[in-house]
Amino acid sequence: MTGRTLGTRSLAAAGVGAGLALVTRPRQVADAVAPTYPSNRLWVARLLGARLLVQHAAVLAAPRPAVLRAAAAVDGLHAASMVPLLRSARYGRAARVSGGAAAGTALVALALASGRR
Repeated sequence: MTGRTLGTRSLAAAGVGAGLALVTRPRQVADAVAPTYPSNRLWVARLLGARLLVQHAAVLAAPRPAVLRAAAAVDGLHAASMVPLLRSARYGRAARVSGGAAAGTALVALALASGRR
């Protein structure tokens, strides 16, 4: 297994884990990273978790540069969608954590897709 393959699979496994946590334990995740996140919006966390599961399972199934670039694009869109919420008293912390993680994951995926480690 090459370093790039190991990096790709590690990134995808972490994404699957995060997705599983958000789908199965959204309140606990919210309490840990954004305690002010409202309970009536936990469906959004579950939806994000489902997206992460599907996206990263696809990367695990086909760890090719094209799949990594597609995953990076999805993460980039998610990060961009969090920008309007960054200063929100209610959603700001969740937006910073979620958007920051998505931006970081997108950058790592692009580096892996281009062969840089």
